[in-house]
Amino acid sequence: MLKMIRVGIVDDQPLFRDGVAHSLDVQSDMEVVGQGASKRDAMRIAQESAPDLIVIGMSLPDDGLEVFDTLMASYPLIKILLLSDMSDENRICDAIMRGLHGYLPKCTNGGGLIDAVRALDQGIGCISPTLAPKLIMYKQNALSIVRPKDRLRSLTPREQQILSMLTGGLSNRQIGDRLDLTEGTVKYYVTSIMHKIQVRNRVEAALFARSQGVVYQGTDEPAAIIIDLGNSEGNVIEHRPEDRS
Repeated sequence: MLKMIRVGIVDDQPLFRDGVAHSLDVQSDMEVVGQGASKRDAMRIAQESAPDLIVIGMSLPDDGLEVFDTLMASYPLIKILLLSDMSDENRICDAIMRGLHGYLPKCTNGGGLIDAVRALDQGIGCISPTLAPKLIMYKQNALSIVRPKDRLRSLTPREQQILSMLTGGLSNRQIGDRLDLTEGTVKYYVTSIMHKIQVRNRVEAALFARSQGVVYQGTDEPAAIIIDLGNSEGNVIEHRPEDRS
């Protein structure tokens, strides 16, 4: 049986809210289980409908980030996708550092929204590519710089696999074809990878990976990632990640 992604929508603009609901409801794997226009509505939806994910519009009178904080405190298992046109990127970066699962501009089209919901349901952090460079700089200023090998260890097996494919020069479409993923889902994986290894674009990601010994074998099998751990014997450990999202 197809797993349904249960989604709540909270935004104070009924026309926008209805548009989001329509885009999601027509998908065979998504179900809108509640709608509202305030923080109180968001809490009601979380309590009564037990959604997997809640889409929050930033223009709420209560403030979208305040709603996010309240939901995270009471319902930490519910994923939150924030939609915003606001220019205060520092506040959004701060929310991501506190655990916000996803952020997209309100101008995102229906296909982008659908890809984001599916990515979040699979546990992939969803960050607008336009925000990624700002987030990397913000994180570098907020935290001490993580050692390169620790950055690689922070990647999931699927992210490691996709990073190795980037070193082989594969496009998002080519990666998606080989791994049976949509191009949009691959894009979110790549954005998550760039965030974790603290680079600004896919070219820097590939160069960083190569500098750390990551190689792509050029086969359809799960890619081998060879990481030089820099131990006293100079050993190289080969790790073949499981083929899972």
